[in-house]
Amino acid sequence: MNARTPDDLEATLAGLDAPVRLVFFTQTFGCDSCLSARQVVDRVASVSDQITVEEFNLVLDTDQVEAYGIQRVPAIAVVGESDVGIRFYGVPEGHELVSLVEAIALVASGDSGLSDESRALVATVDQPIHIQVFATPT
Repeated sequence: MNARTPDDLEATLAGLDAPVRLVFFTQTFGCDSCLSARQVVDRVASVSDQITVEEFNLVLDTDQVEAYGIQRVPAIAVVGESDVGIRFYGVPEGHELVSLVEAIALVASGDSGLSDESRALVATVDQPIHIQVFATPT
């Protein structure tokens, strides 16, 4: 998948195979970017009936915060039939928006996109691994 233009992004989201939930975490005070992040989430969700949004408060909804392992806000958990652990922190704009859309499509498809060789290698991992990818506008 190579969703790079606004039309590509919309086409990618319009063609989802299965429902995806964007579980959005926010807080009322001390989060200057939470409103911007929620606007992006709403804009993305408006493109497809397959995308729904759930919102939780970092301070008040402690059960959900713990269940999703959220550590800061704004945060978005991309959840399909199961939760595969994809999280976005901050406002997904620009290249980060492309990454969010591609993550949504990946979760909807249920296919990691890994080769058989990579799947075999991952199957040998016998302990939890925490992977973080950082992106900057530059």
